Amino acid sequence: MTALRVLVDGVSLPDEEARAMWHRFSAWMEDHVGDLAGFAHAEGLASVHPEMHSGLPVLVASHSAPQRPYGPAPKKRPEPRRRPGKRH
Repeated sequence: MTALRVLVDGVSLPDEEARAMWHRFSAWMEDHVGDLAGFAHAEGLASVHPEMHSGLPVLVASHSAPQRPYGPAPKKRPEPRRRPGKRH
């Protein structure tokens, strides 16, 4: 698995497609600083947001979720594993 992940509507893109989308995203953001909505529109999406999941960069894209303003990438930690037979 590549370190550059892309989730579209909650589904991971294959590595090659993810790398290609990250390449397009990086080029777009260099030419259109902060224009997440423009990139999403160019890709046929409603929104795209860079996030950090377990310390790795992830582009989270959606065909229906609204675009949020550009800002620091949210950090998401993995959910703790629950031990079988234990109640929390």
